Amino acid sequence: MTVLWALVPLFTCGFGTPFIIGYAAYRRRSPWLIISTGGYVLSTVIFVIAVASYDDLELLPTWLDTTMTVGLLINWIGGLIQALIIRTKVFYGQQAPHQMSQPHQMNQMNQPHQMNQPYPPMPVRPPMPPPGPGFPPPPPRPAGHMTGPRPPMGQPMGPPMGQPMPRGPQMGPPMGPPQPHSTGPRSPWRDAATRPGANGPADGSNRPQQLGHYRVIGSLGKGGQGSVYLGVDPQGRKVAIKVLHAHIAGDEAAQARFLREVEAARRVAPFSTARVLDVSVTAELAYVVSEFVDGQSLDQLVREKGPRPEDGLIRLALATSGALAAIHKAGIVHRDFKPSNVLIGADGPRVIDFGIAKALDQVTATASQIMGTPAYMSPEQLAGEVVGPKTDVFSWAATMIFAATGRTAFGDDTIPAILNRVINHQPDLSALPASLRELARACLDKRAENRPSASDVMLGIVH
Repeated sequence: MTVLWALVPLFTCGFGTPFIIGYAAYRRRSPWLIISTGGYVLSTVIFVIAVASYDDLELLPTWLDTTMTVGLLINWIGGLIQALIIRTKVFYGQQAPHQMSQPHQMNQMNQPHQMNQPYPPMPVRPPMPPPGPGFPPPPPRPAGHMTGPRPPMGQPMGPPMGQPMPRGPQMGPPMGPPQPHSTGPRSPWRDAATRPGANGPADGSNRPQQLGHYRVIGSLGKGGQGSVYLGVDPQGRKVAIKVLHAHIAGDEAAQARFLREVEAARRVAPFSTARVLDVSVTAELAYVVSEFVDGQSLDQLVREKGPRPEDGLIRLALATSGALAAIHKAGIVHRDFKPSNVLIGADGPRVIDFGIAKALDQVTATASQIMGTPAYMSPEQLAGEVVGPKTDVFSWAATMIFAATGRTAFGDDTIPAILNRVINHQPDLSALPASLRELARACLDKRAENRPSASDVMLGIVH
């Protein structure tokens, strides 16, 4: 739970930072945390006042836009870093400097002697009576006995001074400072290699060797939802395994909802999609297995080789709109359609990760998190409304503009400016082929009910 608490700034774009740092200041009574809370509150207030004062954020003065952006980044990234640093101190406190493994120190503190005064003398024992008849006299005490300093409480009495240390096994546990240990509970989501059902790596990396029935042979990358590994199934076929970052909520009902959403994704027709093959979810580990597509993402391809030519762009538009039509027919909304979720394989484009965003929403403990990428999200998705298939159509048109220009449809500067353009402005469509221009304009309508369906888009491209 401390990790989830520390990730609040990330999930809320920095708007939750004043609340968690304020809570930390309340718990720790730290003046520095109180000052930090005041700074975060000030940044949030400036941002809210500026947004409320200007109907069109394009009219913002440059200095104010810069101030808003810097403040938002401080709340977002700075708050995240600070929360991760202080989370253990907030919830577990600091370790006491005097360890209980040294009780002689506390015993000495309770002695009634004064500063710089010697310890009180040892009490004088009465002389032992002479041994009675039949009892041998006690053995003579060795020289130096009781002449050395008395060892502290809790430590074994050493040999008399001047005698060698006897050899042999040490009796009892060694005394001393405690060994280092974790300051908090280890989250089962920190490392896939240490989770149940995942065999650890032999090469020292974080990549597991085995996930269920699948042997892991490589890493394909990491994203906002999880880490993706290249695996091999029992039949020797290559698969893509996405191990999710999200913490499953623990109850069986939540796990059943997750399975239901991903199982629905398995019913999607395989036209221009990477088929979902398997899914596994427990309270400790969740992963989704899909068909492996050997190719680059559209995002990588455009950034490395530039915008797509007209013929390639039309083929891309037809294949991806058909894939969305198949996804929607199965009752699924992708909700995160973007260039990085379109893979360009040898047999054409493939849409991936459909159904994962909805499945994550069903089980994540952070229900306030918005799934998606702002530059490709529809206005209703940014507003946190219930979304349907038409939100994917909006994202599809924004993706086609990126493929045609190499630039995002609504800019890539500051987040407030991007959000404002998505809600209030129309992007430039001149780079699109004539056959796609009007379709894209209809798909980018601000009202979802005015947009065509994915099937209509596909038919519009053909005709």
